[in-house]
Amino acid sequence: MTEIPRGAVARTARLASLPLGLAGRAALGLGKRVTGMAAEVVSADVQRRTAEHLFSVLGQLKGGAMKMGQALSVFEAALPEELAGPYRAALTKLQEAAPPLPAASVHKVLSESLGPDWRDLFTEFDDKPAAAASIGQVHRAVWSDGRPVAVKVQYPGAGEALRSDLNQLARFAGLFKAIQPGLDVKPLVAEIRDRVTEELDYELEARSQTAFAEAFAGDPDIFVPPVLATSPRVLVTEWVDGTPLSTIIASGTEEQRNRAGHLMALLHFSAPARAEMLHADPHPGNYRLLSDGRLGVLDFGAVARLPGGHPEIIGRLTRLALAGDAEAVLEGLRQEGFIKGDAKVDAVAVLGYIRPMLDPLAEDEFQFTRAWLRSEATRLANPKSPAYALSRQLNLPPSYMLVHRVTLGSIGVLCQLEARAAYRSILTDWLPGFAEPVAAVPAKKATRRKKAAPAADEAE
Repeated sequence: MTEIPRGAVARTARLASLPLGLAGRAALGLGKRVTGMAAEVVSADVQRRTAEHLFSVLGQLKGGAMKMGQALSVFEAALPEELAGPYRAALTKLQEAAPPLPAASVHKVLSESLGPDWRDLFTEFDDKPAAAASIGQVHRAVWSDGRPVAVKVQYPGAGEALRSDLNQLARFAGLFKAIQPGLDVKPLVAEIRDRVTEELDYELEARSQTAFAEAFAGDPDIFVPPVLATSPRVLVTEWVDGTPLSTIIASGTEEQRNRAGHLMALLHFSAPARAEMLHADPHPGNYRLLSDGRLGVLDFGAVARLPGGHPEIIGRLTRLALAGDAEAVLEGLRQEGFIKGDAKVDAVAVLGYIRPMLDPLAEDEFQFTRAWLRSEATRLANPKSPAYALSRQLNLPPSYMLVHRVTLGSIGVLCQLEARAAYRSILTDWLPGFAEPVAAVPAKKATRRKKAAPAADEAE
């Protein structure tokens, strides 16, 4: 394969093979049950092969198909364990790797982007990609001044692929429900469509990454590699050595898991205050735990621009909900458009809907777990649940869509890490409106004091 398959017909055919393959495997499973094979064995076999097929198709297509796979992969922590196992390896694999682009295609992009003498910019260049993602792959090289660098090269045809995929994926909602029951895929696809085309412009990404790097320069906890060169389809940054979060999820120590969780939360809540942007692609492939304990952050193609930082009302309503002030929470949600029109909802019921989601902030420390996320997913997605019925009266304003998705994705990663940390203190420090207002200290009333008589020696 020399580039991403561009034709809508060819790409649609591959995507269509996903639900067709799922249906075929389900029919095969039924046949095996008729012959007496245990249902749980058949189910596991069908799920395993569906996961393998999913990775094969989404990974080879790259583009929007793979971006959807990455978006879904952070939610696998919400699946029941008996369903999560077969999908975990295949979906998590999308976070770190995909079938590579041939060297000749890479060289062509580099020549077109950096000039025919592009090799003069490097003292070494490894043709074998170190990582591959949805619209590009990364090569390790050595810059002319001796610094190790990462060279991100965009796949030829990535733009056409994105547009084709995102027009097709919502039609296969049933397949993705097999991976994440209760997930409404169409709004997710629409939101990705609105944002992901920005990722095609590596010069825009370079500006975002530079802003982050400057905001966190010298930070003891967060490291953002500086940008050295850029073009619309090639981006050169300093190389980041470290342990990928996917490795820590799979085999990390408790200390590594907790440290990574703490730093992810710190990045999420401090970046809007420091850089007026939010890193909007929270999957484990974009983070490294460095040997000095810092979190290395990669891939700034997707960011949420938040002039002035996180909206103050998010922190204020979170604080009021934790305090049990149902009426104030309902009023604030109405003002921000979270309640549909003139929908008549009970304030106490709304608080009951929100409050369990805030358990991680109710204590000084909290451990995110897959079990916690599964219980919340079940509570919110079960049609028989009061929370499910109430959710139909609620609305997510478009201005909050990206922040909401990034927050959910980050929570998914924290649950994969099963990280314990002092999350409440991070919000107290960085989320406007969350800390208790400092009561104004009333000025002391002035009193007239009788002037003392001068001392004897002064009188003299």
